[in-house]
Amino acid sequence: MKANVHLIALGMISLASTALPMLTQAATAGSTYHIANKFAVGGDGFWDYLSVDPDTGRLFVSRGSHVQVVDTSTGKVVGDILNTTGVHGLAVDAELNRGFTSNGRDASVSEVDLTTYQEVRRIKVGEGPDAIIYDPGSKRVFTMNGRAGTSTAIDAATGTVAGTITLDGRPEFAVADGAGHVFVNIEDKSEISEIDSKSLKVTKTWSLAPGDGPSGLAIDTKNHRLFSVCDGGKMIVSDSDAGKVVATPAIGDGPDAAGFDSETNLAFSSNGQSGTVTVIHETDPNTFEVVANVDTAKGARTMALDTKTHHIYLATAQFGPPAPGATGWAARRGTMVPGSFTIIDLAP
Repeated sequence: MKANVHLIALGMISLASTALPMLTQAATAGSTYHIANKFAVGGDGFWDYLSVDPDTGRLFVSRGSHVQVVDTSTGKVVGDILNTTGVHGLAVDAELNRGFTSNGRDASVSEVDLTTYQEVRRIKVGEGPDAIIYDPGSKRVFTMNGRAGTSTAIDAATGTVAGTITLDGRPEFAVADGAGHVFVNIEDKSEISEIDSKSLKVTKTWSLAPGDGPSGLAIDTKNHRLFSVCDGGKMIVSDSDAGKVVATPAIGDGPDAAGFDSETNLAFSSNGQSGTVTVIHETDPNTFEVVANVDTAKGARTMALDTKTHHIYLATAQFGPPAPGATGWAARRGTMVPGSFTIIDLAP
């Protein structure tokens, strides 16, 4: 028995000694993120969501009335998707080679051929479509309609509206787990809701307290963890099965986007006011450690993670004084310097 116990103990030590370097390696990888490139993209219009297609290396950058397509290997603009009034974001259906844009000002989605960048059809959705995602589990596109407080589901293959889901408040970003669930941050209620992506019904909603005003959202599909970035310098990590908060690691100020890399177990928050990206290591499903706050630039609030290369892309620009008589956002952020729009490439 003692010999067996000794062998078991040795085995446990061996497993621990193997696991520890792996955990250390992942955390170290997070701490080495740095600015590898800055792409002087230029062009007109403010920006919102960025999205990247890992299979092609194309970055889609919403610019108010059009979407720029950037080749991340060269930093060059290789296409422009036009006539997307008030566009917030673009979702990719790689199987159909289609993109879907959320056009906030005319309550529509543009379905786009991703070879020609030409519009295939225009689909009417709820008022104020903002975030937009593709769910491979149901093969549907979901818009989060901020002014309407709803989500519109679109059959990606036919471009027809499959249904509308009434939500508990103003939806912000959303993610899909690929297994029939869509999760969405409810910004004005500081909640998160789960949608059955086939029946198009809300199946549960839970509080994100102590988080406030959740914006960006990311998912760890393996461990069923959701990452909501919130005002007040908190990332709220939720157990999507139990519908409860499990951790609240600290992030920078002014967060807007989140990401999760399943290969490195790293979560990310882009913080526009702080001018940083917070990197958080998931040690286990309930333990999260901040490993770095990477300097980026003031105003770099939105980002996209390439899950193949592990690069992170952020957008920013230079701003001068506000125009005379400007109010609201225009007064706070000033006037964008022409030609100063830039994509920041963070590499591990």
